[in-house]
Amino acid sequence: MEKWIDDIMPIMGIEHDCILSKQGDMTIGFRVELPEIFTLSNNEYEAFHQIWIKAIKVLPKFTVLYKQDWFLDTKYKPDFTADDISFLSRSSDRFFNERPFLDHSCYIFLTKKPKDRKVGNSMFSNLIRKTIVPDENLNINHLQDFVDSCGQFKHILEESGFVKLRRLTESDFRSGKRNVGLIERYCNLTSDRESIFIKDIGFSDGIRVGGQTAQLFTLADAADLPSLCGSRINYDKYSTDRTKFSIGFASTLGQLLPCNHVYSQYIFIEDSAKTLQKLESKRLRLQSLSAYSRENSIARDATNDFLNEAISQQRLPVKAHFNVLVWSDEKEELKELKNKVSSALAQMDAVVKQETVGAPQIYWAGIPGNAADFPMNDTFDTFAEQATCFLNLETGYRSSISPMGIRLGDRLTGKPVHVDISDEPMKMGICTNRNKFILGPSGSGKSFFTNHMVRSYYEQGTHIVLVDVGHSYKGLCDMVKGYYFTYSEENPIRFNPFYIGEGDSLDTEKKESIKTLLLALWKKDDEEFKRSEYVAMSNAIGGYYAYLESNTDVFPCFNTFYDFLREHYVGVLTDDKVKEKDFDVNNFLYVLRPYYKGGEFDYLLNATENLNLLQERFIVFELDNIKDHPILFPTVTIIIMEVFINKMRKMKGIRKMILIEEAWKALMKEGFAEYIKYLFKTVRKFFGEAIVVTQEVEDIISSPVVKQAIINNSDCKILLDQSKYQNKFDQIQELLGLTEKEKAQVLSVNKANDPLKKYKEVFISLGGVLSKVYRTEVSLEEYLVYTTEQTEKVKLMQYADKFGGDLVKGIKAMADDLRSEI
Repeated sequence: MEKWIDDIMPIMGIEHDCILSKQGDMTIGFRVELPEIFTLSNNEYEAFHQIWIKAIKVLPKFTVLYKQDWFLDTKYKPDFTADDISFLSRSSDRFFNERPFLDHSCYIFLTKKPKDRKVGNSMFSNLIRKTIVPDENLNINHLQDFVDSCGQFKHILEESGFVKLRRLTESDFRSGKRNVGLIERYCNLTSDRESIFIKDIGFSDGIRVGGQTAQLFTLADAADLPSLCGSRINYDKYSTDRTKFSIGFASTLGQLLPCNHVYSQYIFIEDSAKTLQKLESKRLRLQSLSAYSRENSIARDATNDFLNEAISQQRLPVKAHFNVLVWSDEKEELKELKNKVSSALAQMDAVVKQETVGAPQIYWAGIPGNAADFPMNDTFDTFAEQATCFLNLETGYRSSISPMGIRLGDRLTGKPVHVDISDEPMKMGICTNRNKFILGPSGSGKSFFTNHMVRSYYEQGTHIVLVDVGHSYKGLCDMVKGYYFTYSEENPIRFNPFYIGEGDSLDTEKKESIKTLLLALWKKDDEEFKRSEYVAMSNAIGGYYAYLESNTDVFPCFNTFYDFLREHYVGVLTDDKVKEKDFDVNNFLYVLRPYYKGGEFDYLLNATENLNLLQERFIVFELDNIKDHPILFPTVTIIIMEVFINKMRKMKGIRKMILIEEAWKALMKEGFAEYIKYLFKTVRKFFGEAIVVTQEVEDIISSPVVKQAIINNSDCKILLDQSKYQNKFDQIQELLGLTEKEKAQVLSVNKANDPLKKYKEVFISLGGVLSKVYRTEVSLEEYLVYTTEQTEKVKLMQYADKFGGDLVKGIKAMADDLRSEI
């Protein structure tokens, strides 16, 4: 028999942001923001569990806590309308377009039943009543007391720091012209972003909503419940022999159940005194019947134990019910859905029950505001401590609202999330600097992650200086048309520290950097210089730039500086009667002769291209071929110091980054080590961040600079796959100051990767407070830019040569060819 939904709808109206039912029930709702999955430790799960118990205990009797978790199979949709987006970012958008993931939203509805309300039962559900008449009217005092209790409930939960609650308003409950309200959303089993249209609801053959067929699975009988329950369980996929990875006890019914479903959790707070009185009467009845049946004797003992625990430990007796509602457009999928739910409940050691006869009443009670009409014959008696174990405590990864950040992947599905590991942690107060320490052995995906991070920062306006060993950033540097300084016999490394580019000036720091360079070239490491030599060099530099001003046709470089010393400054020293013991200019000119034209290193300081290092936003210093050279290496390191300090002090209000790859080789040099110490301690004051990347654990231990100055001043620690070190990870944990939770997260990296997708995982810890594991998954175009595989790099250059050296066109062509081969 057909019925109009208006005739049987239990909701009377919405007043003062409360749902009023036709039975006189009042409901206040909250939108809940839960912690992200895989981010809580054992102790945090237990603390969160205790907070729920404390919050439930402030609710008045005859209250129903109804927690409704929606998990909708959704596809990621990037914004293709944006114009100011790079080629690689656009490629990433296309790669992740329509990536499936579970979109989670969580609501809590607190319903206050009238004191004399009839107990709900399957036989008396308002779904099958002819008429519905409210038993009592609401008054403002009654409402205010309940609102105050709900406020305390909200305050206790939020004070824990685990969740955020937002009070739902009338516009959230009620549908409008352009939005689907929560009541209609539940009735139609639809997303709040779908267009509004009317669906029939049928119960003749299961639950049918429009073209969708739903199935209901319940935990409603104490006999079907797990023998043990707790705040958390081990997640074997991410656990190791040395660490146990935790998830919430009910997580398998939440984020880990990959299908459209609503997980409903009901906790009914009744009059505890009357509940205990009824159980006492039940115990007495069972006592009298125990002689006739062993079952009665066992039931009597169980009831007795329940009463003893309730009284001795001041437990709050409640009634509870939990169910999972799944649905699909295709009837053929229902069997698969049933298997998924059965498997999820089996992981909790629970027995699944598929509801058929009572399913319509249970489904109908799930309408927001109608929880008080839940059929109580489908609940079981328990304590608040056990009931809260079955609450879903987690949600999926969230994107940061910060404009700054990088794109990484959700660990479960790879859904892109925007992650800010620089500014947001500073604003939240969990980090005091933006420095980063990256540790990852060869093959762990370290270069991919660092390339991806550097590219993201570059596209957001950051000035980047890279010190590399191994040509990891050649592709990215060519892509963004940056400066790439490297050494080869055919094309040796060239600089020009004397050139003053646009935006730069001859200030004290510029003079000091040139003096430092000249002194390093002139004197040995253990040879001291005199004050008179320092003054003479200062005068020489000042005189040289004055000479350039009056001779505009002279190009600033070491050659012309050398000519100036020899042809002009020697005469000035003679006129000033500067003695040889105070400044031996002839010795100075002789020692620096190899850097003058015709000398062995005449290329080093006389560059005529790549001159404007201050304004250039992407600079790579590749040290692989000169790291052991006694002349070139000290010179290049001094120039690197000068370049970044110049940027740091002069580029005001612009983010700066210096990244030192395989740093220990450079850190062996004492002068550069002291510079690194200085950088890590002061760069934050200049809106900058220093990053060191290292490969082996031994490098951390052997370098006192890494061990102390860098690690202590890097609030962001990034680790890649450490599985090869899991048996000696305690040493790394102690050095990096990682918590037990962070240790479990690090050792879970790459433990259960999706074999159908190509990616590596990365662990990020922010100030030891927030830590997560993400995917580093990139598009094919990004892969071709980041790859360090020589055969792929050579092949890419061949493709680029076909288009006149155009790297972007070469990447497009190579990517298209590779896709066609799959």
